[in-house]
Amino acid sequence: MHTIASQGGKATVRFGSGGVCLISAVPSQGFTASTRQSAPQTLTVTFAADRHRSEITASTEPSDRASVRETSF
Repeated sequence: MHTIASQGGKATVRFGSGGVCLISAVPSQGFTASTRQSAPQTLTVTFAADRHRSEITASTEPSDRASVRETSF
């Protein structure tokens, strides 16, 4: 299991041979959490607030990895 932190919250995922699985998504105060998984290999957790958005993407292709994208507006 891996926990990825962002300004909007923390997501814990598990990487496996069948893809990536969400364990938990805990938003920071003032943020809401949503998830999207269009394929077993890629999972996106979005934490949103009035003026900020944090997007955590975890993928098993080409290798197990996670990235964070922060956007303020």
